[in-house]
Amino acid sequence: MTKKPIETNRAPAAIGPYCQAIVHGGWVYCSGQIALDPDHGQMVGGGDIEAETRQVLQNLEAVLHKAGASRGDVVKANVYLMDMDEFSKMNQVYAVFFEGLVPPARATVQVAALPKGARVEIDFIAKIEG
Repeated sequence: MTKKPIETNRAPAAIGPYCQAIVHGGWVYCSGQIALDPDHGQMVGGGDIEAETRQVLQNLEAVLHKAGASRGDVVKANVYLMDMDEFSKMNQVYAVFFEGLVPPARATVQVAALPKGARVEIDFIAKIEG
């Protein structure tokens, strides 16, 4: 089986030596996304965890779409927070994103730092039906 890199201009370009996602064996492995605006490459939200979380999820959805998947196909998520005290605010936005769907399994951890001063980073693993 070959690995297929996924790249879309509807999500921020990779800021290092990695792909936005890899499709392999019917699975999509999305790299972590932070709240970068895909058009300008600038952080959005001004440190507001809810605004950052919305942008992160929009970025991930764009990557999923390019890979032929959707939010309903996500089976695993990892959430990295700068401050666990912001968990409930992040979680409210996250819950709306998966509203009406079976939410994926998830781990959430607090980290010491994230790229570009982000407050949240999220990555997904999704199954492509077919």
